[in-house]
Amino acid sequence: MARNFLLTGSLVASLAVAGVAAGEAPAGQDAQSGGHGPAFAEFRPFDAGADAMADVDAALIAAQASGKRPLLVLGGNWCHDSRGLAAKFSDPDLAAIIEAHFLLVYVDIGRRDRNLEVAQRFGVDKIVGTPTIMVLSPQGALLNAASVHDWRNAADRTLEETRAFLLSFVDE
Repeated sequence: MARNFLLTGSLVASLAVAGVAAGEAPAGQDAQSGGHGPAFAEFRPFDAGADAMADVDAALIAAQASGKRPLLVLGGNWCHDSRGLAAKFSDPDLAAIIEAHFLLVYVDIGRRDRNLEVAQRFGVDKIVGTPTIMVLSPQGALLNAASVHDWRNAADRTLEETRAFLLSFVDE
């Protein structure tokens, strides 16, 4: 089962666990729109058995040392849009942005009945839908409080929209 990966090479490692080579779109997936259907089944990065809070703590510790921002994706493998976002993150351009600037942590929240304390820790009292994206400063401040719930349609978002979102949290 896929695990949460936090450090250098993490995205490539998580995709390898999912059975997808870096830079490849699964068969049947429209790389620009994200596509719909069975292709997203390849992307299942949410691990119900993971210690989500420990993974977040590890990302925050690593962020202090690296200056990268923890990027928490709260969702579930059952969710089309959560898997669609994970598929988008396999795009070589997006993967490079994430690798250079973020520490990606997938948090399995089940059907909004597990690991909700992760969101609450950063001031998000209710999960409206999945995926819920939280971008943190290296010190643990939530940077996107106004947009944490905006990615519930992640599978329908373009790569450019996803790229612009990520780059909006990159200090040049």
